[in-house]
Formats: sequence, structure tokens, C-alpha cells
Amino acid sequence: MAAQPSITEAYNIIVQKYFKQKPMANILVTGCAGFIGSHLSEKLLASGNQVIGIDNFDPFYDKSIKLRNLQGFVSNPNFIFRELDLADMSALKNGLDGLSIDLIVHLAGKAGVRPSIQDPQGYIRANIIATQNILDLMKERGIRKLAFASSSSVYGNTPVTPYHERMDVSNPISPYAFTKKACELINYTYHNLFGLDIVNLRFFTVFGPRQRPDLAIHKFTRMMLNGEEIPMFGDGSTSRDYTYYEDTVDGIVGACNYLFAHSGVYEIVNLGNNQPVTLKDMIATIADVCGVRPAIKQFPMQQGDVNITFANIDRARQLFGYNPQYSFRKGVENFVAWYKAVNL
Repeated sequence: MAAQPSITEAYNIIVQKYFKQKPMANILVTGCAGFIGSHLSEKLLASGNQVIGIDNFDPFYDKSIKLRNLQGFVSNPNFIFRELDLADMSALKNGLDGLSIDLIVHLAGKAGVRPSIQDPQGYIRANIIATQNILDLMKERGIRKLAFASSSSVYGNTPVTPYHERMDVSNPISPYAFTKKACELINYTYHNLFGLDIVNLRFFTVFGPRQRPDLAIHKFTRMMLNGEEIPMFGDGSTSRDYTYYEDTVDGIVGACNYLFAHSGVYEIVNLGNNQPVTLKDMIATIADVCGVRPAIKQFPMQQGDVNITFANIDRARQLFGYNPQYSFRKGVENFVAWYKAVNL
């Protein structure tokens, strides 16, 4: 006669059967100490997953900021951290040796349009070579699932809006954009040759608490609260599809769930808010939330800047129920409250 399950075992069987509790997955998050990566890692851990985080603390901005991003989860027993450079294949293999990985969310890389014009080689190394190494690791280790952080920058100055994923993106206008497009092409090649399941997520101007200090909302908030003059490039009519980080993270998690549930996958999916905000309105909203009257100094448009980003998000809605919840103003209010709590 077979042994009867214990009370605890019986309870777990019931939970699995009737409440469809998902088994814990082992998810590798590259760029885990960054803005989006730290928020995503927290959410994945809160959902019962094991997270293996990689970051190289690139000196693009101060390491102390990234260390602060890690504080909320670095001691979680389900979190494993590796400080290493993804462009160093030997370091990548050694750092992950013996660790089980079910899915990779590849967020790491050099960001920023304007800096990429000054250092294209650095962007090729950190974005293209690093992604190539991730794909080679997947092939060698039998890891089948990848969610990749692409960018709305690949659309360049495409004149037709909103941008949808079937558009021709053969005309990038910055090295940053061409590295992201190149990674999408490499990803397709590995999907086609080796059967990897891949979702490329084109992010649209993500903002909110922990946003990089060089980005406009963070920079303008700091300058306004310090009484400094605000630089405005162009006439203020350029616009961006600002997307609050919680909506973006929900989209990434949706993509992960989609990958776990499907095979034979290769997708390109926009994660935006579908509501562009002009530069003038962005400045005015931050000023209103901060309770200041900004002094603005106008400059010519900068190289590599696009006129508008505007996401068609029908594909994300269709594939994994993506549905942005945050208005631009609410996101700014949350960001300013966080900034004051951290800095003032």
C-alpha cells in the first residue's frame, strides 16, 4: 500500500491543483541594479521566483545610485547577484556556472542617444557583443526563453504615427538605435537557427522613481527644485510617449508569462503608453507639481534626437494583456515625491 501524503504535502497538492500555483522559475535579469532592472527584480521575487541578477556598475552614472536600487532585495534568499561584464564571455560563463536558468530578461546595455554619438564603439561592445554572448550562452546551456530590451529609438524619424511593429526600421539616426536594431536581427537569427523563443520589447521613454539622473524628468526636477535654468532643445513641440515604470514592468512580466506558455516564439512588441507628451507640456507639468515657475533657455535641436515617439500597443494588448494604468501627471507626482524623499 502506497504511503499517504502528509498534511503539508496534501495541502500543497490541493493548492497546485485548484489554485494553479505556478512553480518557482529561475530568471536571470541583466542590468538588475538599474532603473527598470531593480523594479523588475523586486516584482519577480515578490511573485516567488528566484532571480539571478547581473550588473557591471557601468560608470555612466554613480555606482552608489545602483547600490541604493539593490537595497530592497539584495538580502532576499531567492536573489543571487553577480557583478560581471556581459561582453566578457569567460566571465559570463564562470559567473553563471552551476546556476539553473529558465528564462533571461536582458535589460543591460549602454543607454542614451547623445552619448552614443561620442562613443559608438562602446555601445557596440556593451549592446551588440554582450547580446551575442547572452545568445551563445543560451545555445550552449539549453536556455530557451529570452525577453530582450529594445527601444523606440529604432523607429528613427518615421513620419507615420503611431509606430507599429511592422514598420520598416532600416534608418536609425543614432549609434544607440542601430545597436538595438542589430540586436533584434541577431535575436531573429538565433531564433531561426537554434529555436530560441524570443520577445523583443521596444520600450518608450520609461520614467518614475529610480530613473537615471541624466534623463529629462529627473534632470528637470532637480534643476527646478534648485532654482536653475531649464535647457529646452528645439521649440518645445517634440514629444515622447512617456511610460511609467510600473506599466513597463507589468509588460515585461506579461512577456515572460507569454514565453513560458508558448514555443516557437519570435515577437517584436511595443511597450508604450500610447499618449505622447510635448516637451513644453512635460516641463509645465513638472513645474506645476514642484510648485515653481521655471526659467527656460532655448537651444537648437541636438543630433540624434527624434521629433516624436508614439507607440501603437495593440500587439502587447493582444499577446499578454498589456494595459497601461498611469497618466503622465500621476507618474510625475510619484517621481517628484520619491525625489524629495531621497534627496531633500
